[in-house]
Amino acid sequence: MKVVLDGASMTLADVYAVARGARVELAASALEAMTRSREFVDNLVQEKKPVYGITTGFGRFSDVAIQAEDVATLQQNLLRSHACGVGEYLPEAETRVLMALRANALALGHSGIRPQVVQMLLDCLNSNVLPLIPCQGSLGASGDLVPLAHMGLLLMGEGQARWHGQILPAGEALARCGLKPVTLEAKEGLALVNGTQFMAARGCVTLCHARNMALAADAIAALTCQALRGIPDAFSPLVQQVRPHPGQQESAANLRKFLAGSRLVSEPGELRTQDAYSLRCVPQIHGASRDVLTWVGEVLEREINSATDNPLIFPDENQVISGGNFHGQLLAMALDFLAIAMAELANISERRIERLVNPQLNDLPPFLTENGGLNSGMMIPQYVAAALVSENKVLCHPASVDSIPSSGNQEDHVSMGANAANKASRVGENLCHVLAIELLVACQAVDFRGPELLSAASRKLYELVRSRVDFMGRDRSLHQDILALAELLKSGKINEIL
Repeated sequence: MKVVLDGASMTLADVYAVARGARVELAASALEAMTRSREFVDNLVQEKKPVYGITTGFGRFSDVAIQAEDVATLQQNLLRSHACGVGEYLPEAETRVLMALRANALALGHSGIRPQVVQMLLDCLNSNVLPLIPCQGSLGASGDLVPLAHMGLLLMGEGQARWHGQILPAGEALARCGLKPVTLEAKEGLALVNGTQFMAARGCVTLCHARNMALAADAIAALTCQALRGIPDAFSPLVQQVRPHPGQQESAANLRKFLAGSRLVSEPGELRTQDAYSLRCVPQIHGASRDVLTWVGEVLEREINSATDNPLIFPDENQVISGGNFHGQLLAMALDFLAIAMAELANISERRIERLVNPQLNDLPPFLTENGGLNSGMMIPQYVAAALVSENKVLCHPASVDSIPSSGNQEDHVSMGANAANKASRVGENLCHVLAIELLVACQAVDFRGPELLSAASRKLYELVRSRVDFMGRDRSLHQDILALAELLKSGKINEIL
């Protein structure tokens, strides 16, 4: 697959294709737009006009004039001084997305960068020469300065890079692919680092993960519902029609599909009048998270087609304007909300796990083991789920309400959007493991009921699990089982069942 960037029409589907390895190219219209804005910048340099980041220093040094002979050094120094991130490195898929998103923003033609520099960025991406980018250090205000500086160093042949599983000096990685470092000129270092692409890249990939988990959560909840002899009346279209939130309706429809034809579900009054909330309110709770994912997707899709540089170049209007499009406040809020939405899917999943293992809440063998006492059965996986859910509650403290002034108080309000992105990514991983535990436990419970009594759709899910994880007749380490089911959830294979 090929993704063509014009700065204005990139979709989330394109983003996910890039994450999986799609080739990325520039549209002819993007080359034209970048050429026009570059000519405008060259004229500004020749005229020696005081323009932020072009003929002046940065941040608190914005009033310091830079001589023409030092303009190139200014841009190189910008990347070198800003590349001081720490922490774990951004995964390869997200690094690919970050590079493509930055190229797409530059392709709009409002950043004043030469087309050949952006092409070099894409040449690296297409050759799978990826910058090593630490995840911590961005305030998410003047763009994701620190992580994008690490990206920019690669183009200069500096820093470190990944190439076919190896970590190499950037210059060596470029040489192995026949690529030559570029020498940055006026505005180009600033154009590379002024943007929201770190938080947007992490946000897009986490959103894709969250969408997979939302469908998995519906499927797993239906399996648990059958293991507990639940009452599907609560999922009736009539109930959803009188509270027509889209996410609630979608979740209820999924549950009906996964429960259709089941011989394990019950009627009201047959075993109990109504189910506990963790079963009965699945459409309302899962649906609320689904609606948040929809809104976050809209925010991200607008952001990835935005010019987030400063200053912005408007050659047709003969203007260069210092603004604030680099500020990540909206993304910070959206990613905080994304974390909350995922945490709620985990919260209710853990409560369903408890109902499956607790003998006071069902008629199954205590902790789903045939020889309790000698065996602990599924007792401890619930502990693990509880620990992950508790950690999520800590991680869901909003990053977006914090701000620490920087650059001599010139940048006196920051978004902390990168922190929001990092937290959301961690919550997404925790959610996946909680759902994997519920899937493990639900299948164990179904084995005591009789898998042949499941609905056709849930039987497919059960068999998918049993092709990877066996019934636990006696205690064994479940670590690898949980990891295997987490990988199954991440693969999106559950999507193919419906």
